[in-house]
Amino acid sequence: MVPTVEWKDGAVRLLDQSQLPGKVVFLDCRDYQTVARAIKELLVRGAPAIGVTAAMGVAIGANSLKSSSYDEFSKSLLDICNCLAETRPTAVNLFWAIERMKRTLSELRDRPVAEIKQGLVEESQRMLEEDIAMNKAMGRHGAALVKDGQTILTHCNAGALATAGYGTALGVVRAAWEDGKKIRVLADETRPVLQGARLTAWELMQDGIPVTLITDNMAGSLMRQGLVHLCIVGADRIAANGDVANKIGTYSVAVLAKAHGIPFYVAAPYSTIDLATPSGDQIPIEQRNAREVTSICGGPAVAPAGVDVLNPAFDVTPAVLITAIVTERGVFKPSELAERFRS
Repeated sequence: MVPTVEWKDGAVRLLDQSQLPGKVVFLDCRDYQTVARAIKELLVRGAPAIGVTAAMGVAIGANSLKSSSYDEFSKSLLDICNCLAETRPTAVNLFWAIERMKRTLSELRDRPVAEIKQGLVEESQRMLEEDIAMNKAMGRHGAALVKDGQTILTHCNAGALATAGYGTALGVVRAAWEDGKKIRVLADETRPVLQGARLTAWELMQDGIPVTLITDNMAGSLMRQGLVHLCIVGADRIAANGDVANKIGTYSVAVLAKAHGIPFYVAAPYSTIDLATPSGDQIPIEQRNAREVTSICGGPAVAPAGVDVLNPAFDVTPAVLITAIVTERGVFKPSELAERFRS
């Protein structure tokens, strides 16, 4: 698998996902401002990948600071954290990762600044390694839900490209495939940014896993024909009651799955579970630029100039529509999360 994010020669190296599938291009971010822009403009996307990238952004920002005293260094680093935290409001992994870097800063307060900088780099690397390990554990748990010969519908991209590696929803797919199960994936195109068409289809083809691309409005018809056996998606934030925020269109897939008696699973690491948010009603939903809707991938306009546009990046799927949530700790009903994950 092509690495999504890595620390390379003192820079944060990102796979520029805005150029997939046409080109495989890497961006070397040598300052935190470039990291912040990459997150905001979707060069890197997917909640776990955003979290790891933000942590590395904090680390590279720390390395640029000239302060020799802890107080000055800490004040400047917290400003950097705030800048990175403003890039995407919905994905809770972003804030989780930044808070973890802040804790590392506090824990190292008695060390020389040079050691603190190194400690922050090392912490960001631990997050990357932990994310891959969690995804593989998630995949093992989720693979047990998939039967040989089944067709899986997924929405958006929740694969290696959306994480530090291996994937959440596609991690389940990968693990089932590695178990020898002859499965097939139906990938929703995922308008308006086409993460399913551009990223999920490309990623699965790279691994030789059978994938069929469909438009978003085909899902219900295919379910009615018995061509979908289960749905697996990722998540950007999961509320304490089990409501799930994921890419816009996820709610529609869940409603259709419920109507047709098809299991609907969510795969996400514990860092996506936000126990401080009681329900999906409190999850902030990012509103993005109208041009993503009025054109396709920045190309010619497909709508009349000046038309009003709604472009929420995410929607919320109520817990009642979710069969189970797959985590690195096992598979749980949405109602079990608060008890199982409260620390």
